[in-house]
Amino acid sequence: MPDAAEVVSASNAEIVRRYLRVFETRDVAELRELVAEDVLVHGAGFHGRGRQYPEGAVLTPGLSDCRVHIDDLFAAGDRVTVAFTLTYAHERSGRDLTMTGVKSYRLRAGRIVEFWGETDLYGLLRQAGLVPDEIPPF
Repeated sequence: MPDAAEVVSASNAEIVRRYLRVFETRDVAELRELVAEDVLVHGAGFHGRGRQYPEGAVLTPGLSDCRVHIDDLFAAGDRVTVAFTLTYAHERSGRDLTMTGVKSYRLRAGRIVEFWGETDLYGLLRQAGLVPDEIPPF
């Protein structure tokens, strides 16, 4: 029989899996069930507070048909860390674009209350033809 810590870890891992599935379903109502209104967000030099930040990421214009692949997931107590690959349909070109990332989540009472992470936004923009393939030297 699993102990209490294992049950909490498994429950929190499932909440994060559900949150990542929201990127596929774009179900903002479910996102609101899973993410605290005053969630703390850290990444790419940004630190902000508010559910509008993950909502904006879910509803990114020009990208649709998101498919989420969880490459690795580790849960311990109130923390869950995920390595993932997102694949989007780029509406302008019709091509698939992929973005990898790693995020760490802190949960309390069944909701995500804080997360840290980095994604390969440059790689996504490069695939979309919005930045050069190589960064020119200084």
